[in-house]
Amino acid sequence: MPITEKDRRQQGLEYNANTKELRRERMQAKSICHAFNQLGPKDISARSKLLFSLFKQSKNPWLEPPFNCDYGYNISTGENFYANHGVVILDAAAVTFGDNVLLGPGVNIATVSHPLNAERRQQGLEIARPVTLGNNVWVGMGAQILPGVSIGDNAVIAAGAVVNKDVAAGVLVAGVPARVMREI
Repeated sequence: MPITEKDRRQQGLEYNANTKELRRERMQAKSICHAFNQLGPKDISARSKLLFSLFKQSKNPWLEPPFNCDYGYNISTGENFYANHGVVILDAAAVTFGDNVLLGPGVNIATVSHPLNAERRQQGLEIARPVTLGNNVWVGMGAQILPGVSIGDNAVIAAGAVVNKDVAAGVLVAGVPARVMREI
């Protein structure tokens, strides 16, 4: 059986994101996100059903609209997951959240990147690296988490930080790029 671009993506290899299968899957997730974002604040049951249809595994997630993602099925949330307004998760690879994770408004998490070479980018090539947030992580407003990053338990990401490398457990990071400010 030939290897598909989706297989290449899941193996962490460069892949073409513009295949019919991957475009269809992104469109399905965007349709679910659109429906979720149009619901009223009292439509709790409908919101939950849409999130459970979108995410691979979740335990009582609460997301404030608007919320957007690429595929949805690569997102797993632990207990008591909360995402404030305007969170975007580009989940070409796995995005795993531990228990009691809080995302502030406007947080962006990206697992996908593009080649530096312009010709390769024009071919639609991408590469995806998983992102993991441990238990009790708080990500402040407008923070950016880049591909391949792991954040340890009890860490705090300050508002506006750009996290481009792993974060140890129990520290506060801030800045662009984010660096350890102190232990918590």
